[in-house]
Amino acid sequence: MIASKKIAFGTDGWRAVMAREFTFDNVALVAQAIADHVCGTGKASQGVMVGYDARFLGEQFAALVADVLMANNIPTFVPDRDTPTPVIAFTIRAKNLAGAVMLTASHNPPEYNGIKFIPDYAHPALPEVTDAITLRIAELQEDPSQVKSGGKAPTIIDPKPEYVAHVEKLIDMEAIRAAKLTVCIDPLYASGRGYLSDILRDAGCVVHTIHDYRNPLFGGSLPEPNATNLKELGALVVEKGAHLGLSMDGDADRFGMVDATGQYITSNQVLALAIWHWSKRYPTGSVVRTVPTSYMIDALAKYLGLAVIETPVGFKWVGNALNTTDAIVGGEESGGLSVKGHIPEKDGIVADLVITELVAKSGKSPLELLADIEAIIGKFVATRIDMRLPESSKQALMAGLKQNTPVVLAGQPVVESSLMDGVKMIRGDGSWLLIRPSGTEPLVRCYIEARSDEGVAELKEAVRELIPDGEDATH
Repeated sequence: MIASKKIAFGTDGWRAVMAREFTFDNVALVAQAIADHVCGTGKASQGVMVGYDARFLGEQFAALVADVLMANNIPTFVPDRDTPTPVIAFTIRAKNLAGAVMLTASHNPPEYNGIKFIPDYAHPALPEVTDAITLRIAELQEDPSQVKSGGKAPTIIDPKPEYVAHVEKLIDMEAIRAAKLTVCIDPLYASGRGYLSDILRDAGCVVHTIHDYRNPLFGGSLPEPNATNLKELGALVVEKGAHLGLSMDGDADRFGMVDATGQYITSNQVLALAIWHWSKRYPTGSVVRTVPTSYMIDALAKYLGLAVIETPVGFKWVGNALNTTDAIVGGEESGGLSVKGHIPEKDGIVADLVITELVAKSGKSPLELLADIEAIIGKFVATRIDMRLPESSKQALMAGLKQNTPVVLAGQPVVESSLMDGVKMIRGDGSWLLIRPSGTEPLVRCYIEARSDEGVAELKEAVRELIPDGEDATH
């Protein structure tokens, strides 16, 4: 029963390959550690939700976690089907639960699965919680006999109606109805299917769907709504003459969007559109973005009179800011977004609906709206390069950059640097480079942004100079 590797919670929970580290025995250890934490908060009697995504054996892993929780006298609720993470997080608040356990590997390959714990504040657990759970897992690995089992059956519920009712109050459904939109949706064979499509059909939209059934292999790809995986959606949008294409990742907490022209819209651009739109509802406050997220957010916020809160990578930090400040929108360049009035957990369904509402009310396509924004704040060009490095070289690189952060980058002085999460170097013209190590792979991720294509090209060269031994592993 003892794991072959240390089980530790990373940026967003613990993920591993099924049948290697992600086994029933190890899942039981994690479930017991979470049960011990919940009991320690004094909130165990409020109960815990256990959700799972569309992956192989999801129901069985969820049943095991529920059994352990019930054996620890924690009332447990399990959905009647694979369910989006944001729906599980919403249910915590709707039912005043002590938290939730979500079995998901999000956008990772189909052979992976994972567990994350969402406390009663309804966003991913902060480090003081995950550190405590990780320590308890290590103790249980030494003495797995402490894992309890044989609990009563959990309560099976359908969380969808309550979530949909909330979303239909949050979003201006009448504006969407009046616009008579045609929308194409690709849930990527995953857990978002049936949510966005039902909500938009109820709002009178003509809805076309693809990949709208559960497939644990996700059609032989990753359940990640990136430009490559949404090419088929883009083609469908053009074929149907639709106003936009919408997608979500494996557990529907990240969004993906395609313009009426079939062109992919980047996460940074979607976040800017959401701020542009939501600021009309909430004209004062702040916006939250992670360190690698575009400075177009800062420029737009300044124009709108909003403050900017920068956080490390991970929606737990964005969610915490949404929970504890006057933020109206929070997001990250990797496709996570939530808004004031909703839960502080990223939600691909709601993100898609916010932009749908914007298109309905403005009568413009996303790219037309982005052109309006660019006319105000100027052009921003962002990209990312992944450089493969052995673990030892990766650690040495980051240590060296932190100790001796470059003062010149591609011929320009570095006027500001940040060690909040990785090493971020900002040049005098506002262009910047962030080098950040992957927590799970032998990679460093290099985020680049400039005001021109030439500026991006310069910073790409700077990456190759700073990491001469790295192998380009950009997808």
